[in-house]
Amino acid sequence: MAISPALDTVPGVSALRRYLRNRAVFVVVVVLLGTYPGLHHLLVSSPVGTELALVLPRVETMVSVFYFGLFAMSFDFISGYTGYLSFGHAAFFGTGAYTVILVANGKIPFLASSTPFMLSLLLGAVLAMVLAVLIGAVSFRLSGVYFAMITLGFAQVLYVFIRNWDFLSSNPRDGMSVLEHPSGFEVGVPGIDALNLQIASADFVGETLSVGWIHLSAAEVSYYMVGVVVLACYLAMRRALRSPFGRTMVAIRENEERARAIGYDTFRYKLGAFTVSAFFAAVAGGLFAGYARSVTPENTFFFLVSGDALLAAILGGFGTLVGPLVGRLFHESFSEFLSDQAGGPHVDAGQLGLLPYLRRTLGESTLATELYNGFTVGEFVEVFINGHESLYLGVLFVVFVFYVPNGLVGSVRDRLGGPVVTALPAAVRRLWGRYTTELPPTLRRLWGR
Repeated sequence: MAISPALDTVPGVSALRRYLRNRAVFVVVVVLLGTYPGLHHLLVSSPVGTELALVLPRVETMVSVFYFGLFAMSFDFISGYTGYLSFGHAAFFGTGAYTVILVANGKIPFLASSTPFMLSLLLGAVLAMVLAVLIGAVSFRLSGVYFAMITLGFAQVLYVFIRNWDFLSSNPRDGMSVLEHPSGFEVGVPGIDALNLQIASADFVGETLSVGWIHLSAAEVSYYMVGVVVLACYLAMRRALRSPFGRTMVAIRENEERARAIGYDTFRYKLGAFTVSAFFAAVAGGLFAGYARSVTPENTFFFLVSGDALLAAILGGFGTLVGPLVGRLFHESFSEFLSDQAGGPHVDAGQLGLLPYLRRTLGESTLATELYNGFTVGEFVEVFINGHESLYLGVLFVVFVFYVPNGLVGSVRDRLGGPVVTALPAAVRRLWGRYTTELPPTLRRLWGR
């Protein structure tokens, strides 16, 4: 519907209208994510809810998608926009995670265990920036595979150090858990209780919220609080990429020698990008630690954590920023679909993985049906599905490398001929304009009104 001419002349309305129209995709995605918990509940409660639960990620899963998606976006910030693959990016994720737990346990001097979570999150991010300067000052003397390997080497040194540092816990190889944290892990504005809500995984008693007829469970509160932080970080990274600093990063990726020849100090720009990416990687690690209340060297500093970020970037698309988040969502949804019991012991019976669903749906008689030479349907299901999640994920990875090399978001962007946020609404308007020209004159006049 068209905005009335009188309203369109109000200062700011026209600009707001253009902004929303050009970023309609972004607005729609944010609205969908904002209403996802409610939509998920309605869909899984429908007559086909059992089938939909197989493909719709749970709210708890979306929380992990958010914080790890932020880590993958920080990886893409440096690797996708400068062309320097940081295989040691897990060092910054682990720094943020361990800082949060250390503060919560009162093991950092001058900081009490009651220090607000947001402050410990910021402290971990600042420490990661300092670490990035130290690592980057050495690593950016190299390029290509040598840069990737030296960052991996630094991360592995930190990984071994953390596994053997007795200061952390009595058995540092098993990681750290929160011993006591009176104020909880609250996301919001420190010092204002009304603007703080606690995040917690299903293993802990989280905080619920009721506002009028809206009632949010602990999982939904964590979903929104983590989601707000991730959205703010995404907008900050996107703004940085659209600044002259970000355009210089892209110039370095396309042709570093030319960027240097026209006067840019590429070393400082690369180090700056590396530092910024480390900040957001540490924020992601801190969110993970605050949500899970425990960390281990394997799920923070280990090089395979960086490998998961690389996988998310490949699935979603390098150099798209939001692509790694989409790739992580695709990865988690695929893994949950093929798992023996998606979500572990806290999941409802109607939200099991594919294998339990087939066992329950097919029935004993169908499972006992012989397919060939004594090989039954049940045996087929067990052989080709049970425990083969990693196998199919590897096959999917190979397929993406060969047939979708630019990832999900990157392929859509290439097809549209520009950024999805702006190109997709333009394409829709062109299609709609073509459709409306075929309408009878009377209907065209009605639509114009």
